[in-house]
Amino acid sequence: MCGTGSMGLTNRRRWLSGIAASGWIAAGAGGAGIASRSVSGAQTETAGLGPQDAVDFLYAGNARFVAGQSAAPNRDIARLREVAPRQTPFAAFLGCADSRVPIEIVFDQGFGDLFVTRIAGNVAATENIASLEFATHALGVKVIYVLGHTSCGAVAAAAKAEPVPGQISALFQHIRPAIRAAKGDPVLAVRENVRIQAQTLVEGSTVIASLVSAGSVLVAGGIFDLETGRVEPVDLGDAEMRR
Repeated sequence: MCGTGSMGLTNRRRWLSGIAASGWIAAGAGGAGIASRSVSGAQTETAGLGPQDAVDFLYAGNARFVAGQSAAPNRDIARLREVAPRQTPFAAFLGCADSRVPIEIVFDQGFGDLFVTRIAGNVAATENIASLEFATHALGVKVIYVLGHTSCGAVAAAAKAEPVPGQISALFQHIRPAIRAAKGDPVLAVRENVRIQAQTLVEGSTVIASLVSAGSVLVAGGIFDLETGRVEPVDLGDAEMRR
């Protein structure tokens, strides 16, 4: 399924560049303009957040985590019972399955706040795109965040391109464009992979593309540092040109 229909590659790139220029596909400011939402007890205020506010709210949570001041909101049984009948997450994630990247903890969120899809290498496979379509179209999330991380084993394995057992190599086709863009550097490839997977989400889904074009959903990206705990925003604006 292609989000740009029958348009050729050049037209797709122009179309995506136009969206990027309009600001709908962007990384957050890394703390600048953080939404002035209070964190009280076990609850966070997310109702009515716009797309950029939602990104800023995520970065504010990560800043608390890095500072050792996590509020650990919405993580008790009362919150679980509150959201049991109906979920209304404000953000969705395409993240890596790595056990060291628990997304709700990294962004200091809790039950019902985030709709998370995780797969090794945080690649935009068909099933993940379908899940994120559901998050935007049915649940009304305001931001889709592509989260890579340092020391990613999937990216490193794709860079080595050595024989692997089973179906592990099925991931490599999604990651190798980033390896090429990074000229084989696995550290730089993590960043390129975030950019490329974000673009794939828009190119591969008419649902997501239409919401992004309308300004209802923002696609953002970043890299989680396993040493510091900080999420560094990745500028997605020129991702298509880097492919």
